[in-house]
Amino acid sequence: MKLITLHLPEPYIRALDSLVNEKYYPNRAEAIRVAVRDLLSIEAWGRKRNG
Repeated sequence: MKLITLHLPEPYIRALDSLVNEKYYPNRAEAIRVAVRDLLSIEAWGRKRNG
């Protein structure tokens, strides 16, 4: 994996922390990885399959 720096609005960070605190994800990084994967599945990889 590669390290990236990401700037997010404070409400996004609070929501991520809430998901981590509620044990949906082990940490912020994993929550962000899942979100990016899901976005790519729909927006990038999904278009290639359907287009």
